[in-house]
Formats: sequence, C-alpha cells, structure tokens
Amino acid sequence: MADPSAPVPADVSPDSNPETAQAAEAAKGSGKTRQLLGMKGAGSGETSIWKIRLQLMKPITWIPLIWGVVCGAASSGGYVWSVEHFLAAAACMLLSGPLLTGYTQTLNDFYDREIDAINEPYRPIPSGAISVPQVVSQVLVLLGLGIGVAYGLDRWAGHEFPVVTVLSLGGAFLAYIYSAPPLKLKQNGWLGNYALGASYIALPWWAGHALFGTLNATVMILTLIYSMAGLGIAVVNDFKSVEGDQQLGLKSLPVMFGITTAAWICVLMIDVFQGGIAAYLMSIHQNLYAVLLILLIIPQITFQDMYFLRDPLENDVKYQASAQPFLVFGMLVTALALGHSGLV
Repeated sequence: MADPSAPVPADVSPDSNPETAQAAEAAKGSGKTRQLLGMKGAGSGETSIWKIRLQLMKPITWIPLIWGVVCGAASSGGYVWSVEHFLAAAACMLLSGPLLTGYTQTLNDFYDREIDAINEPYRPIPSGAISVPQVVSQVLVLLGLGIGVAYGLDRWAGHEFPVVTVLSLGGAFLAYIYSAPPLKLKQNGWLGNYALGASYIALPWWAGHALFGTLNATVMILTLIYSMAGLGIAVVNDFKSVEGDQQLGLKSLPVMFGITTAAWICVLMIDVFQGGIAAYLMSIHQNLYAVLLILLIIPQITFQDMYFLRDPLENDVKYQASAQPFLVFGMLVTALALGHSGLV
C-alpha cells in the first residue's frame, strides 16, 4: 500500500489535472470579461490599448442609460414599431450609453486616479496601462461624437429647439463638475449621488421622450423624483470606497454617517420614492400599473434584508445583481403608465 505521507512526485501538479486546468482557464476568462466590463474586483494585465480603452468606459454602466432611453420612448406615447424609429432609438442608446456614459466614466477615472491608486490600483490609469494624454484624447473624442449624434437626432426629429443636443451638453457639464475640481460634486455624498442618480435615470429618459414626443414638466418632475431612488442606488457604490474616501476627505454617506446608517438611508431612498411614484400612478387612475410597480418593489425590499442591510461591504455587488432588475422594470412600468395615460 502506498504511504499517504510520501511526497508527491514532481510531475504531478494541479495543472496536470484536466478538470483543474479547465477550471483555472475558465476563471481566467471570467476575470478578463469582468475587466473589460469595468466591474469591481477585475484584475489587471490587459495589454491591448483598445481593450484598455473599453475598460475605462465601463460598459457595465451603460445598461441603465440605455434602459432610460427605452423608458423615455415608452412614456412619450409616440414610438411606433418601424425600422426608422428603431434606428433612431438605437442611435439615442448609442449616445446615452457608449458615447456619453463612456465619456463620463473615462473622465471620472482621470480625476479619480489618486483615489483609485488606493481603492482599485489595478484600474488602467493608476496601473500605468494607459497614459494621461491617451485618456484625455479619449474623453474629447467620446464627447465630440456624442454631441454630433445628438445634433443628428435633433435634425431627424425636426426639433426647432435642439433639445437632445442641449440635454447632452448639460449631461456632459454635469459629469465634469461631478468629477473635476473645484466643484467635484462627488465630494458631497448628497449632491454627488443625486447628480449621479439624475444622470442615470432622468437625462436618458428625457432624451428618449423628446425624440419621439414633447418633453414637458410632468415627465421631468416625475423622473427627477425617480432619481431620488437612483440616489440610493448610487450610495451602494460608495461602500467599496470607504477607505480611500476617508483618506482623501471625500464626504460619502458611509463616511459621514457610518456603514449601518448609510445602508438604511440607501434602502429607504430606493423604496420610499418608488412608493411615491406608485401613489402618483394611482392618483391618475393607472391602478394596474401602480400595483405592478408595488409588486416590483417587494422583492427589492426582500433582497435588501437578505443581503445589503446585513453586510453592505460584502454584499453590495450581490445585492445590486439581485435587486436592480426589479427597479429598472419598475421604471418601464411607470413609463408605460405615463404613455398610456395620455397626460404627457
């Protein structure tokens, strides 16, 4: 019988096990995908400049903006299923997602390179994978392309006032003062997170609505209220950066109020303002949509209790993956209710 305490022969290693090697290769591939998407915890090591540029643009963050355009088109009541309208909506999604959100994320990484060196040193700029002049050129190109597409959409829609272009310029300016000194809104937990929430919910919604209908005060006010729920979502992202925020004096909500209190502020903002929107839908007799929205709030509360409130530092990503789909479908339910009501 072989001695179990005998040393393992030199030619036997985990790599010699096909299953172990396959698992390691799968993990490596998963890490590469996370890196390209710009997700938290993604490792470094990419050498392709185009993949590094894509990582700076954080494609994972484009999804809410693209969805916001869908909601705006739905709330306008003017979108019809035709090739022309589909292509116009796709161009607006390109504008809101890859171009202007890519611009925003690249700009944010540029101004956050010091704090990223503490919190996420594997990011492209602090790791030295891309030079500062290359980052600046990317910011300018994305901004220029975004404004160009916005102007083209205004021409297509026949706008006398270039509303999509103005919204794009306003969003670009908001992104700048969010990230750059001297204002650097992200230094203030309330202002910064609300600016982020409005950028992710209200601005693309307005663009989609204006493209196929007439943007009005009702839609703008309701989406700004919805952005208060977006403020809560934005706070979730602050928990991963507490250490660096404390060192650099950034007043995020977890730094100002502590982990537990900030977590409760976060979930209350998410739930209460969605509930307020449901109440409004009832007030305009869109009861079915109001009930659907309430049914979509319930699982969010469940996941808040299961994951986020118990350990926001450990479970922030798990909570977002579990709960946010219900929030974004709630946005679409609200948009369909507005479009169906004929009030907008």
